[in-house]
Amino acid sequence: MKSKFVVSLFAFFGVVAGMAQAQDQAQDRAKVDIFAGYSYDRWNGAKDFNLNGGSASVAYNVNNWLSGVADFGAYHNGNVLNTGLDFTLSTYLFGPRISYRHWNRVTPFGEVLFGAERVSTSTATASRSDSNFAMTAGGGFDVKLAKHFSVRPVKVDYLLTRFAAAGANPQSQKNLRVSTGVVFHF
Repeated sequence: MKSKFVVSLFAFFGVVAGMAQAQDQAQDRAKVDIFAGYSYDRWNGAKDFNLNGGSASVAYNVNNWLSGVADFGAYHNGNVLNTGLDFTLSTYLFGPRISYRHWNRVTPFGEVLFGAERVSTSTATASRSDSNFAMTAGGGFDVKLAKHFSVRPVKVDYLLTRFAAAGANPQSQKNLRVSTGVVFHF
């Protein structure tokens, strides 16, 4: 009976020491991560086509695993399917990110973001723009190269937008967004 008590006491102190060490390590983590990079968007509308552009995000790290994210992107194709249509998509998205920070150099994460999209189209004779609901679900990973600098080799998202063609009701577009870039930690 006495040996079980001693083992339990050592286990309790081991858990408390591990929690204290994790808390000390958490104090060293950055509170804000800023991402900037290239993004490719595969638009899935009435006709499928490619968009190229960039995205940026700011993540506030609430704790070691949860962050609040603001993500902004702009994507463009100046001649969609050789029709002369100029197409620009902008996204403004916000939501939570879950990160797994148990490795020294690699941090995988997943996120679900909600917000709005703005589509602007123009031809030689007309132009229009429309704003509507947008959301993403996806994730990626960061590779830390220095204390305040990481590379994001890949981030893949399902990007849902709700764009209405001229005179029609909004339709859902189920797009693929792939991003790569750099992350600064502050």
